[in-house]
Amino acid sequence: MSSGGNHSAVLDRYRNTCVIGAGVIGASWAALFLAHGLNVVVNDPQPNIEDVVRTMLAKAAPTLKALGLPHEGLEKNLRFEADLEHAVAGVDLIQENGPENPEWKQKLWARVEPALPKHALLLSSSSARPATEQGKLMKDASRLLVGHPFNPPHLIPLVEVVPGDHTSPDATADAVAFYEAIGKVPRVLKKEIQGFVANRLQRAIMREACYLVQEGVVTVDELDDIVTSSIGLRWAVNGPFSSFHMGGGPKGLESFFQHLGKNMAVSFKIIPQVELDEKLQRTIIDQAAVSFGRTPIPQMERKRDDSQLAILHALADVDAQQGGRS
Repeated sequence: MSSGGNHSAVLDRYRNTCVIGAGVIGASWAALFLAHGLNVVVNDPQPNIEDVVRTMLAKAAPTLKALGLPHEGLEKNLRFEADLEHAVAGVDLIQENGPENPEWKQKLWARVEPALPKHALLLSSSSARPATEQGKLMKDASRLLVGHPFNPPHLIPLVEVVPGDHTSPDATADAVAFYEAIGKVPRVLKKEIQGFVANRLQRAIMREACYLVQEGVVTVDELDDIVTSSIGLRWAVNGPFSSFHMGGGPKGLESFFQHLGKNMAVSFKIIPQVELDEKLQRTIIDQAAVSFGRTPIPQMERKRDDSQLAILHALADVDAQQGGRS
């Protein structure tokens, strides 16, 4: 990871940013950019966009403070510009958070391309549309790539950095350096794939969760308790591969696969059918309504953020005591 001095240089290089689309994800990015002293211009057609972003800044303030970042007076470097070309003129970096519509994104990048400096980074928060597809109408898509966060971006460290076929290696390195400079954990995917990595894992788990509720094995809140009391704790520290490596004993994964590989291979071929029809959706909604659904979402979000901050701080303390993660 780059040094603090290098981080300052990177932030100076990308001092002027534009957030296109300031819904839940975009407004969260704006809060994080502002907390790192960047200038942010927001472009979004919503008539109440200024209220949306300012509400997000207020909601994010306790989290930013807990992260050791500035959290007051952030609006001094914030402005709103409804005209797209004016919004992007002269910016060093764009973080786009628009609809997951390929035609919309293709037209957007082709439209802003002439107004941008050559060094500008073009980053898309998309969770579904790869950079190669997004840049089809551009003359030069070498500075375009996906920077897919997890919600909320101002708190959750991961950013999946996904270059397209035309993305230059320098642009990928620049994106990694930028995200590291604002405290993120960027991980570069070696190839484009639908859904990228984290969402594919999340989708697989959600599919099995819905199946277990469909079959009446557990209720929605019981399943959540099972996850947070077991693999949720485990995966906050070790991913699936390193967890099973330790579960294999002295020989790690080699022993694990020797003992459990055949059974696991058989289980991989068994894909139970999940009918996420109106009936199952209503079952899940109704079960949630009588458990965690009774808690107002802002209250749930605050508890989530406080809990995740506590985990991040605890992990950082362990890393500091042990000299960093291996």
